Amino acid sequence: MAVPADTIQNVGRVGVREDLSDRIAELFPDETPFMNAIGTSPVNNTYTEWQTDSLVQANGNNAAVQGDDTPNQNRPNTVRVGTHTQIFTKVISASTTVEWTNKAGRRSELARETMKAGREIRRDMETRFLSGSASVAATASVAGQTAGALAWLTSNVSRGGSGANGGFSNGIVAAPTPGTQRNYTEQLLKGVLQSIWTNGGNPAMVITNGAQKQVAAGFAGLADQRVDAGRGRIRIVAGADIYVSDFGELQFVPDRFATARDALVVDPEYWDVGIGDALKIEPLAKTGLAERRLMRAEVALRCLNQAASGVVADLL
Repeated sequence: MAVPADTIQNVGRVGVREDLSDRIAELFPDETPFMNAIGTSPVNNTYTEWQTDSLVQANGNNAAVQGDDTPNQNRPNTVRVGTHTQIFTKVISASTTVEWTNKAGRRSELARETMKAGREIRRDMETRFLSGSASVAATASVAGQTAGALAWLTSNVSRGGSGANGGFSNGIVAAPTPGTQRNYTEQLLKGVLQSIWTNGGNPAMVITNGAQKQVAAGFAGLADQRVDAGRGRIRIVAGADIYVSDFGELQFVPDRFATARDALVVDPEYWDVGIGDALKIEPLAKTGLAERRLMRAEVALRCLNQAASGVVADLL
């Protein structure tokens, strides 16, 4: 049908107000399960150190003759380990004009972008902490970097063919060498859990990316579970959050910033974030028609004893 002549239509009118909602649909994937699970501690230098210790091998033949002289016994010394701090930064700049103009959903662009930068910097930390990145000592021209969790692990590891451990040596934590990738299986996880338990650890979390979390949900005893939801309805539990192992319960935790190749098995008691310079927001010098802010923090991931955690590495 034809539109009658001189019909006033919205599409051609001047002065029709825009309809812009004050609601901003935020999608901020910024959960940091690893950082949330471990503690914090103050550090006082860019290279932070601590000591680890262990017991001698158990000896079932420990028997003494009556009246015999008792010789001294040798026990291992403590081991001194450490890592370097890393400076995480974000810079926010907003023009003086954008600050005074009327905006939908926020009053201050500077304040909103500062909020976003704070969430981003935690994502950066979580990504670094869950990586296999080596530590780097700071120099006059090189930024210091803290080692990722996967770089520390040497005692309880399952790697694909040709894979090799990193680990601490001479003040630096080296990155592991990737191996041949293979499928993530319950048997591989069980082997790492038994090794951790034998060494004295009590892991509470298995941290993976989303794809490996879905694989773990298919482990024996976890798939196709059904729960009575009341009123005759059955709820099918397709995902697994709690895994009951032979050595205790573990939480299967998906982390958006975990590597795709690794299942990190963690005893949170033996990790912390060493805080040298806590997160701060400072104004930068004004050089023109803009306000600038610097967000910064200097921290280190500290693995207090790597034998309490482990990894199933080189996963497809």
